Order: sequence, then C-alpha cells, then structure tokens
Amino acid sequence: MSLANFRRPRASILGFALAAAIGGSFTPGLVFADAGQAAATVNIPYQEFTLPNGLTVIVHEDHKAPIVAVNIWYGVGSKNEPAGRSGFAHLFEHLMFNGSENHPGEYFEPFEQAGATDMNGTTNGDRTNYFQNVPTTALDMALWMESDRMGHLLGAIDQKTLDEQRGVVQNEKRQGENQPYGQLRQVVAKTMYPAGHPYHHTTIGSMNDLNAAKLEDVKQWFRTWYGPNNAVLVLAGDIDVETAKKKVAKYFGDIPAGPTMEQPKVQIAPLAESGRTVLEDKVPQVMVRRIWNVPEYGSTDSTLLDLFSQVLGGSATSRLDKRLVHEDQLVDSIGTANWSSQLGGSFFINAMVKKDVDEKKVEAVIDEELQKLLAEGPTAEELAQAKTMFRAGFIRGIERIGGFGGKADALAACQTYTGKPDCYQDVLRDIQAATPEQVRDVAREWLGKPSHTFVVEPGERTPLVEAPAAKPAPFELPAADAKYSTTPSSVDRSKGVPKVDTFPELDFPDLQHATLANGSKLILAERHEIPVVQMSYLFDGGYASDQGGKLGRAGFALGMLDEGAGKLGALEFAAAEENLGARLSAGASLDGSSAGLSALKENLDESVALFADMLRAPRFDQAEIDRVKAQWIAGIAQEKARPNSAALRVLPPLLYGSDHAYGIPFTGSGTEADIAALTRDELVAYQQQWLRPENATVVVVGDTTLAEIVPVLDRHFGDWKGSGDAPAQVAVAKVERPAEARVFLIDQPGAVQANIFAGKVAPSTRDDGAVLLDMANEVIGGSFTARLNMNLREDKHWSYGARTMLADAEGQRPWLAYAPVQIDKTADSLAEMQREISSYVDGEAPATEAEVEKIVANNLRSQPGAYETAGSVLGTIAGIVRYDRPDNWVELRNAQIRDLTPEQVNAAARTLDPGALTWVVVGDLKQIEQPVRALDLGEVSIIDADGNPVAPAAKKDGE
Repeated sequence: MSLANFRRPRASILGFALAAAIGGSFTPGLVFADAGQAAATVNIPYQEFTLPNGLTVIVHEDHKAPIVAVNIWYGVGSKNEPAGRSGFAHLFEHLMFNGSENHPGEYFEPFEQAGATDMNGTTNGDRTNYFQNVPTTALDMALWMESDRMGHLLGAIDQKTLDEQRGVVQNEKRQGENQPYGQLRQVVAKTMYPAGHPYHHTTIGSMNDLNAAKLEDVKQWFRTWYGPNNAVLVLAGDIDVETAKKKVAKYFGDIPAGPTMEQPKVQIAPLAESGRTVLEDKVPQVMVRRIWNVPEYGSTDSTLLDLFSQVLGGSATSRLDKRLVHEDQLVDSIGTANWSSQLGGSFFINAMVKKDVDEKKVEAVIDEELQKLLAEGPTAEELAQAKTMFRAGFIRGIERIGGFGGKADALAACQTYTGKPDCYQDVLRDIQAATPEQVRDVAREWLGKPSHTFVVEPGERTPLVEAPAAKPAPFELPAADAKYSTTPSSVDRSKGVPKVDTFPELDFPDLQHATLANGSKLILAERHEIPVVQMSYLFDGGYASDQGGKLGRAGFALGMLDEGAGKLGALEFAAAEENLGARLSAGASLDGSSAGLSALKENLDESVALFADMLRAPRFDQAEIDRVKAQWIAGIAQEKARPNSAALRVLPPLLYGSDHAYGIPFTGSGTEADIAALTRDELVAYQQQWLRPENATVVVVGDTTLAEIVPVLDRHFGDWKGSGDAPAQVAVAKVERPAEARVFLIDQPGAVQANIFAGKVAPSTRDDGAVLLDMANEVIGGSFTARLNMNLREDKHWSYGARTMLADAEGQRPWLAYAPVQIDKTADSLAEMQREISSYVDGEAPATEAEVEKIVANNLRSQPGAYETAGSVLGTIAGIVRYDRPDNWVELRNAQIRDLTPEQVNAAARTLDPGALTWVVVGDLKQIEQPVRALDLGEVSIIDADGNPVAPAAKKDGE
C-alpha cells in the first residue's frame, strides 16, 4: 500500500495484449503550485461527513467528465481472520457479488446496463474494497446496490452460493500457484511472520480452511465486519457535497451499525535472526528475493524507505541496476520495493539471476552495494532524482478519479489506515523535506536488522503441505455501540433497483490537425486536467515486418531505442529521463510500431528533446545489444515456462502457418536462435527503414495547445528526414482455415490447472463488419456476464474466469477463447467451451434480444468513463490513424452499435466457424491427455513450447 510502486524488472519482451481474462474552490482534479517549482504541491480537495450510523463519507469534486467514482472500503482483511479460517475475507468479497435480498442474481448486471467502468472488488491483508465508476445519472442505482448488499445481504447467501464461490476462489488460488515461482508467496508469509501474527497466512488462504467454511461462519463474518461504522465511502467526480449528503443518507442511513471491533495493533515483527530458504520449482532461472520487515503504512520511516528503495534498486539507473545489470552483468533484472501495510511493511530486493551464474555471487554483490549505500547514504543528485520520480508517478496515478490507485483510492486508503483522508500530503511533505542523512539513518535502522533470503531454483516442484483446518475459538458477537443510530428511509426496496432512464453523452475531444516541418502529421486532443503531455509517434513495420528475416527483430530494435541515444550512453540516457520525471517507451504490434513520451508540462521541451534523440539517433552500442540479448533470451525462457504465454507463442504458426507474416509468437519476442543471431546492422536497418517521419503521425493528448506543441516538435524533429526509399507496408497474405478441428497439447508436469486456448482467424479490423463482429464476440466471452464465464466460473466454478477476444490486425485478425481450469475438469471444460461456441455460432442458441440490449447499453453508456484518461483517448486516436478512420469514428461506431439487432449479431457470429477450431491446452499430460483424446474433438498432437512435435512417451509393461 505504499505510494511508491514496486518497480517491475524492466520489460524486454513487448507482449501481445491478452484481454481482461488473461488499476470550496478548486480546479477540477488536482491543485498545483507554480508550475516551475521543482516539487509543486498536489492536493485532492475533499469534504467529509459521517452518518449517525457511523458511515464515514468523503466527497471529492471533479467535473471533467459526467461520471462518479463510488468506492467503499471496509476495515477488514485477512489480518482479521481467526485461526482455521484463512482466506475468509477474500471469499466473502466474492460472495458480495452474488446478489442481495432485493436484487437476486449477478451484481454486475445493472452496472453493465448503466455503462459502469473500473468495476471490481479486492481484498488484502488489511481491508476489502468495492468500487465502480458510473455515469452521474446512475449514481442512485449504484448507491442502492452498495447499500443493499451492506444492509440486506444475509437472506441472499445460501449453501449453493457459498459452494459456488468457494470453488471460484480455489481456482484463483490454483491459478496463482500454477505459475512459475507461484509457491513463494505462501512460503514467505509463513517465514516472515510468526504463528499467530495476522500476516502469517496469505490473503487467498488454504484449501483446507476454505473447505471448512460453513454457511453460519459466512453470516457471522458479515454481522461482525460489514456494518456502516466499519466502512469508508468515497464519492469522487461529478458530484457536490450537498447532493452526496442527501443521497447517502437516503440509501445508507437506515442500516444499523455493527459491533465496534478492535483492530490488531501495529506489529512490525523484525526477525530475530537472518535466514535462508531454498525452493525448487519448474522455472527457467534462479530467483533471489531478500526481505526485511519494516514500518507500517503512513509512517515517516516507511516514506523514507521508499526513497531509499528508489536509489538502491527502483530505477534503471539505481545502484543495483548499474552494478548487477550493466557492470557485472550477473542478473537479467533486479528491482526493489517497499510495500507498506497497516501493521507493518516489507522491504524487498528481487533478482533474476542469469543462467549458469552462482546465486551466492549475486547475493554477495547485493549486500556489498546495500552496505555501501547504508554507510554513505544517497547523494544529493540521487535523492533529487528519486523525489522527481516519486512525484511524477503520484501525479500520473491520480489522473483517474476511481479504479486502482485513483483519487478515490488515495482518500479511502488514508482514511482507513490513518483516519486522515489527506495523509498522502504527509507522505509528499516527508518526501520533499527528506535529506540524504535522514534517508540513510532510517535505512540503517531497519535494513541493519536481520533479513530472510528466499531462493527459487530450477528443479522439481514439491507440492506444499497444508495443515488441517483448525477450529476457530468461540466468538460472541458484541453489541453495537449505543452512540450509533439510524435515520428513516424513504426507499421502497421491494420495487427493486432504481431505473436509470437518462445517460450523459460522450464528449470526445476535438481533434486538431497540423503538419510538422518533417512531413509528419500531427493530431492533438487537449486535456488540461493534470500538467502532463502524452504523445505517440506512429510508424509502419511491426512484427509482420520480421517475415522472411529474423523473428523478434522489430520488437528488439524498438526495445533498444532507449538503451542510449545521441551523446548519452544507456545509463546516462536513463538518468536524463528520470531527472525529468518523463516516461519514454517504444513497442510494436502486428502491423506497426510506436514510440511514446509522457512528459511533465514543466519539462516538456527537454523531454521532447530526449524523445527526439531516442528516435533519430539511437546508439545501438554493441555492448548494450549483447546485454539486452541475454535479457531478451531469458525472457523467452520465462514465456515458455508460463502456461499462458507458452500457448500464445505456439498458436500463431498453427493458425497462420510458420511462413506467414503473422505466424510468429504473439508476444513479438521471436526465438532464441534468431535473437542471438541479430546483428547491429539489422537493427540499424530496421530503424532507418521503418522509423521515419514521412508517413508517420504524432498523436498528442494532454495539457498543451497546437500553438505551443508544434514549435516544440519542429524544434527537435523538424529537420528529421528518412534515408533512402520508404518500404511499402507489409502485404499480409490471406490464409485458409483448417478443414477440421485440431487439438495440441503442451506438457506442464505437476500442473494443478490446465490453460485452454481455442483460436481461429477472423476478418480484418478494416472489414466493414468489424464492429458487428466485436459485438458478436461480446455475447460469447467479451465480459464478465458473457456466456463462457457464466458457465465455467459462475455455474460450474471450474475456472477463475473465461474470456474471448479479438485482436486488431490489418490482415485476418486472431479470435481467441481462453480459460484456465482445474486440472481434473480439463476435458469437461473443453466440451463445454465447444458446446457454447458451437451452439452460439450455429444458431442453436443465438444471441437474444436481452443480450444485445445489454451489449449496446454497456458500450454506449460506458464511454464517458472509458475516456476519462488521456491514455485512453490517445489509444482510440491511434486506432483512427492506423486504420484510416475519419475523425468522427467514435460517433460513426456508436451509430452502428446503437442500431444493433440480434439478427446482425448472429450473422456476424457465423464467421466464427466452430467446427474448425485450433485448440492449445497446456497442462499435466498424465492427467489430461486421455480424457481429451476421448472427446474426439479433432486430431490430437503433442508439441513442446516451441511448437515442435513430441513423440508420445513409451508405455511401460502392464500399462
């Protein structure tokens, strides 16, 4: 829960995006001090009130869009679970989405009809939250729904519902543990905290404890923790405090308070001695993780440890990166994090060790750099850079009113953990005031204590043994505090959910056009809510341009752009980026490539200058190429070890053929052999051929104007010219679908789940029926309440989630269905997926009028919320450019959707011929092969993670 984000190891693999299956007086949003100051203040204005029943309500006005974020936090998490009931808080979160007494059925349905966005619920060790962004006109509906499950839930929970969601949660647990390194979380919890400590077990809990949960346990949990006096409700967005007071009192005022439960005290639990735990797992390389127990959320010490983390291993120019990634080249990636929670925090150092390198050598270097920084403290320059990065990240994070990490989350977290909705201001003040000596002294105090090192090595995975479920101690529910009272309600809940009759229209920003001096087109959409400017330079090329050459060249070349440019080497370039608080990126898709910049307004000119160097003068230093190659090849090994990415690597050649422009791993990473053989000349050639201004477009969204941005771009890009003739865009050949269904199995010995993919080629994104096909996809698997998910998750509870998706492409685009399922239900799930897809596409179970109405409503009504951020606007404009769409494309698309009929949807669905699906299943062959063969879906072949045929294992005598 730290304001500082864990820095994930720098991504060298640019992935193919799997859909959601696979976060008084004031200016809108934020208030900033003078723009030129090095550390402008950030404020989220709010007003607070409390109902007589104890419900705390916080209101933040932000009228940039006609939406309201409804975010409710309950002060209960896995830390509050009694012995024998681990995982209970998270299980209850799932139960809260299964309807209430006055709205039986799926909780999501009214919200989908109203066009809600950013809708979810989460549980951690400290709290459980539920949130959604809704159109302003749907606020009464949202408050009715949240209040109905707070005040009227018990009658809706029965044994069937409990069994269903217990199964879903257990599949969520299997899904996590089925990943490489997936056992570590449970081992860490038990090792870092002693038995009896609230953090000694994981939030997901144990299978035995989940199985032991009884219906009365569930109801007692609700009575104990889900009273209004244990909740914080944040309303952020297009609302004012007077409206909030009336509506919240109307819907929540009559709910009686629950008992006032004592929360556990802060228990940092420093280790008595250092230790080391070694696990074996089916992983491609060694991972080393060293952890200390450190102070809690909101404490000054925790904030100063955030800064220490940034200097030690939180950025590309951190001390550990410089030493272990660049100088000694002992690791493929390294990162640090200071994760803070209500009772204490954890300071991490995480290293992915290069193959054939002794992990103890890596550990020794980590300790050497750590001790050096503890002795000397950060330099003034290092600390200034860390402060800039911290502030820039916070500003970007709270562009959103809701969702993960938005302004509603920031206010709710502060109130829940500290009782001060604006506690983030204390953090920001501590950041700004921190001195090198203060950071050093706090780090010495906490990181000078014992730590524990966890090592995961390649080998055979041993299943973790869970203790039997203990019997919880007797618990007598206390009476509610007499100081709380209720107020009469005028709501007649027997009438059901309030109807939403009117909806705000999308006000998509006007697109302004210009042409740069270098010939590039410029499209600008102004967004002035936060002082950030985002831009994306769009080019041709992409993964398809690898055809006939080395697979992965496009992605690798783009990944090298920020590894030094102009006069700056790799580390100097990264330092310049971090000093500016900028974010530079580059990546490829099937048909094109792009480079992006997110710049603080105050540093716009300097950031664009750096961006121009990256595109115009990448260095492609051989030493950096060699270093990144090793990281990239290690990333491919990680892809093969993970069931989802393993399937996404082999599917494209099976769908398109290995000699097709799209017959490449959907991750874009290529193959180990091709990456190893790439030369500097080939990378330079890609940059010169495809990254050129003549046919390119710059899309800019953010806090700028045409009069301001054109001179800035012309100053740094105006004299840029491509050399030689520009290549023609790659011609993508049409492929024929297979005549019959095929099934390919990839062995994952010991897997507790099977990951099922079904694929087919569909017409191009440019096809006249593309929008209709998108809508047809929504019926079968495009949302939570679509058919596949409701079957495999909500009805059968064999899966944590099942989805379908269509990727955009110039040529025939891939359509994929996806479901991770428990291993003993693999064949059954395949049969259900085949039945659902076939009955839908063949017309046996066509799309209904109700399904189409839901899809139309959700697509049209969700748009004011969907375009809340500059990034979402930029993405849509990029699609307009890529597929030669008119400026009013959103309006034209909406017109198609608004008039949608079931007949159109069913006609579009018929393009997905279900009799010729290509199936890829990753799982333990000993458990799945024979049941899958018995289904007789099609010819069954066994392949490896490279797609090569594998001979069946010889049977032993007697088998």
